Amino acid sequence: MDEKKNQLGTVYVSHQAISTIAFQSSLESYGVVGLADKNLIRGLSKVIFKDPTSGIAVHYDNHSLVIDIYIIIEYGTRISSVASSVANSVKFQVQKIIGIPVSAVNVHVRGLRVSDID
Repeated sequence: MDEKKNQLGTVYVSHQAISTIAFQSSLESYGVVGLADKNLIRGLSKVIFKDPTSGIAVHYDNHSLVIDIYIIIEYGTRISSVASSVANSVKFQVQKIIGIPVSAVNVHVRGLRVSDID
C-alpha cells in the first residue's frame, strides 16, 4: 500500500487502485487490444475470477512507483510506438491521479493479435 502525507493526514492508496488506473490507461492507448498475464497460473485464475488489474504489476520503493505492464498489440502497428505511447500514458495518468512520482513503466509485449476484417 502506498501513502502520501498532507496537512490533513495520510492518504493510503492500494496497489489494486494504481493497477486499475494503469489498466484503463493502457487499454485506451492506440494499438493495444488487451493485457496478458505474466504467468500461466495467474492466467488460469483469470478465467475463473475476473480481475480488472491482471497484466499489471506495481512496485513501490518508498519514493516512487515502478509499473510493469504486459500487453497484446494489434498486428500491423509499430510495436515500439505503441509501447512508448502506453508507457507515457500510464505514467502521466498515475502521476496525475495519485500524485506519487512514477520512476519507470516497463512495457512487456506478450503477443500480437490480428483483428477480423469484415
